[in-house]
Amino acid sequence: MQRRGVERAQAILDAAEALLGEQGYEAATLKAISDRARIPLASVYHYFADRNQVDTELALRHTHELDERLDAALNRAEPDTLRAVCDTVIDELLAYFRAYPSFVELWYAGRSAPLRELAQAFDMAQAKRLRRFLIERDLIRADVSELVVQLALEAGDRLFDVAFRDSSTGDRATIDEARRLVTAYLETYAPQA
Repeated sequence: MQRRGVERAQAILDAAEALLGEQGYEAATLKAISDRARIPLASVYHYFADRNQVDTELALRHTHELDERLDAALNRAEPDTLRAVCDTVIDELLAYFRAYPSFVELWYAGRSAPLRELAQAFDMAQAKRLRRFLIERDLIRADVSELVVQLALEAGDRLFDVAFRDSSTGDRATIDEARRLVTAYLETYAPQA
């Protein structure tokens, strides 16, 4: 019985994922999700209290995967300049967003209060990790606060929102400007030569 429940919950999340990617945030209603999953709407409510809970669970799935990918990318590339670190992070985010347009819809179009909290927690965790990474490689000064890296990530995130607003692959010019902005900002905190 428990396995069947897990399978049904996964089917609901998979249906939401598909609808988000194909038709956008507004089209992925609970009714449409239940129809796509071929699970009665009343049963959907058995697994998820509301649309926000579906969105949050789906976003959690993505943020866990994205967290692992960012960690692997930085460790695999072992970038040795601020520009290389920024490029590695931006390239990984760009690849993920292009592969999962459903996540772009959730992350930017579907920013409910629970998703805003999740995004903030994700950004803070990434800022903490990235700050440590940069300090360990002597790419920023050890006295640089987490706020600095949080602001760099927040600025980059906002530009990604703009880049993906009208382009499913992310507007190249906007992404290039995100690289310039984040890199230039962090370079102001580099150790003095």
